Amino acid sequence: MTDDRISASEGDPSGSPPEVSAEHHGDHTHRDVNGGWLRPAVFGAMDGLVSNFALIAGMDGGTESGSGFIVLAGLAGLAAGAFSMAAGEYTSVASQRELARAEIEVERKEIQRHPIDEEIELAETYRAKGLDPDLASKVAKQFHTDPEQALEEHVREELGIDPHDLPNPLLAAASSFICFAVGASIPLLPYLLGAGNVVPALILSLTGLFVCGAVVSRVTTRSWWYSGLRQLILGGLAAALTYFVGTLVGPSI
Repeated sequence: MTDDRISASEGDPSGSPPEVSAEHHGDHTHRDVNGGWLRPAVFGAMDGLVSNFALIAGMDGGTESGSGFIVLAGLAGLAAGAFSMAAGEYTSVASQRELARAEIEVERKEIQRHPIDEEIELAETYRAKGLDPDLASKVAKQFHTDPEQALEEHVREELGIDPHDLPNPLLAAASSFICFAVGASIPLLPYLLGAGNVVPALILSLTGLFVCGAVVSRVTTRSWWYSGLRQLILGGLAAALTYFVGTLVGPSI
């Protein structure tokens, strides 16, 4: 079977651009790896579940099982953690965004002051990537016919960022807050529904840890069972150690 399409390397005598096959078109996509919501959302849910599970386990080990102190501690841990995570994420992402913008302005001024030098610099970047020297110079010259386009290309090549897709601090903070609260509510829910001991919270939390780990595998290369089991073991270990600390400290308070 022959392929009637004309490849980009062969050129097209008619002058029209080569066409992408129907099989390839729309099939070659990538997941968003730079979005401002995914990392804080995943980290927030995991941290909320593990930290509040460990906190409740520690309180259960140091106080009477099912006491109101456990519920109070769980609610306080949920609220404090969610607000803390949101504030931390906002500050972190806002600082990252401000730094990126400052560096973009530095590059903008350099292009305005030394356009020829910057064009040569961009051409050298393309040559280092393997482009033919003449082609690299032509591509760099083409970009520099438009200062804004030149700026975008320099920023991508030198800083590794897209100036039009900087992380959003509000989105990161909201994602972190909501997901932490959801994760932290899982070990607390059985107590709010009247549980008299830690067993229901233990079962629900370990299940939640495995499910969260399995969900994370959707954005990684790990298998769902590996990610789920890893998160279950790490979270369970954190809770077990905190419970042990509670049994040591609780009776003396």
